[in-house]
Amino acid sequence: MSALPRIPALVSRAATASALTAATVAASVLVPGLAPGASAATTGEQALRIAASKAGSPYQWGATGPNRFDCSGLTLYSFKKAGKNLPRTAADQYNRTRHISAGSRTPGDLVFFHSGSNVYHVGIYAGSNTIWHAPKPGTTVRKERIWTGSVWYGRVG
Repeated sequence: MSALPRIPALVSRAATASALTAATVAASVLVPGLAPGASAATTGEQALRIAASKAGSPYQWGATGPNRFDCSGLTLYSFKKAGKNLPRTAADQYNRTRHISAGSRTPGDLVFFHSGSNVYHVGIYAGSNTIWHAPKPGTTVRKERIWTGSVWYGRVG
């Protein structure tokens, strides 16, 4: 008979544990950053998602968004929305980043296209040798493969 009073206590503890587990799982689904062991997205990864959300936006020279972009206008806009300020032009953005090797690049890093020492284009690295960018007049923001080896990489600090 002494075991009978313990059963409600065990059931009560099990119900409480189940409720806490359910609440934790629900919170991690609703707020992904709360998932155990998950790390928050880097600024670069946030900027990458913002740039990708602009897919199909028309290219316009000198435009910095929110609906039209040139190449450095897209990177400026995306990083600003992610909480980092960049200069206006691709060359100035290159000079503001921490330069990294191709082997160190990760999604969200900037990819600078150059001819000699002249930086003429920029995009955001998306992984698998692709970038999100605003290519040129008559095109729209899109994801493309990197088409040349004449690139440098930079990480926004």
